[in-house]
Amino acid sequence: MPDTNPPHANSLRTNPPGATAPLNEWQAYLESLHTSAIDLGLDRVGRVAQDAKLTKPAPTVITVAGTNGKGSTCAILEAILTKAGYKTGVYSSPHLIRYNERVRIDGRELDDERHCEAFSNIEAIRGDTSLSFFEFGTLAALWLFKQHDLDVVLLEVGLGGRLDATNICEHDVSVITSLAIDHVDWLGDDIEVIGFEKAGIFRSGKPAVCGQPEPPASVAAHADDIDAKLYQVGYQFDYQQEENVWHWQCGAFDLKDLPLPALPIQNAATALMALGASELNITDEHIVEGIKAAKLSGRMETVSESPLVLMDVAHNPHSAAYLAKQLEKAKAKRNGKVHAVVAMLHDKDIESTLAEMKNVVDAWFPASLKGPRAATADELVTYLPAGTKTFETPELAYQTAVASLGWEGDLVIVFGSFHTVGQVSSYLAESE
Repeated sequence: MPDTNPPHANSLRTNPPGATAPLNEWQAYLESLHTSAIDLGLDRVGRVAQDAKLTKPAPTVITVAGTNGKGSTCAILEAILTKAGYKTGVYSSPHLIRYNERVRIDGRELDDERHCEAFSNIEAIRGDTSLSFFEFGTLAALWLFKQHDLDVVLLEVGLGGRLDATNICEHDVSVITSLAIDHVDWLGDDIEVIGFEKAGIFRSGKPAVCGQPEPPASVAAHADDIDAKLYQVGYQFDYQQEENVWHWQCGAFDLKDLPLPALPIQNAATALMALGASELNITDEHIVEGIKAAKLSGRMETVSESPLVLMDVAHNPHSAAYLAKQLEKAKAKRNGKVHAVVAMLHDKDIESTLAEMKNVVDAWFPASLKGPRAATADELVTYLPAGTKTFETPELAYQTAVASLGWEGDLVIVFGSFHTVGQVSSYLAESE
């Protein structure tokens, strides 16, 4: 998902804030610097990165692209690396509630002051070079990583891969988690083109991992063209799930009876291949303990046990199909009904995303988002059962959904966008 949540603040500032200015002032300033929030291309951001010596922020850099599963894969990698004793940094986007979520070092967010310090340093280095919000934030994250003397940096690609700001770095391992048609306005609707764009993070002579079964031919073709070492799920590595455990293998090497992760197994298997290809010192015990510890906000996240409330940032047909399968299991176990709070961006495939969820959802609570890319509840309700009530905000939809629960087996799922999950999460935090 591209960087869709820079603050909706006053963008008329012309002078940069000072290093000690509040973080929200820096965010407003960054939003004002460039003509668009998304501007694919590496020339501008690459020049600044070279000047600041940020293209190799740690001895090992693993970059993760994909339509879905980037955040989960990075979280699993981070947990295993931490158990193995590696000092690890993670850059991800967008954030749910706080900008600080975008940078983690040893599993922890940094305070506002460190981010402002990073912005101030990038501002001084960039000169007259115009940077988008995401480009500036990426450079600031790399600067922060350099200050902490890390062993491993994990970079989550914002959009596509080939022209994404994270691709200015020297990667040691490149990962594609999944491939599906999304972000049509930027990447088009040709899956072969999308595959080529994602594979643009591959590096000559370096490992390239693809966790998408039967990907478009453009992925392997690009790996061949640049002599990248491709590890494709179903060929060079594979995995199988049983009821309470799963198994992973690569050639003659295998791991048996692994614990089921809280995040998708496909992403866990992809993460294990990335670690195997990295030549880092990872033991079986590190893997088991890391898988048990891995979690990520907004991915089948339980925010309340009674009533049961789950949140998931699923926002396209591919991720909604996975979410529906997980909800089917929960619904069967609880013998209850699923009440869905949903709000989306209008440039997503709303019809197909909602269609993936229709068989598992019993009651719908569609809401409107705000902003230039936001879909209204009226747009969503077009694809929902007749008579479905609409709501002005996700918070109002959530309140009504919880109040409508019939008995203890019922559950609420909040999904459709990072914005949707973020707004309801903020509401819950403020209500505590």
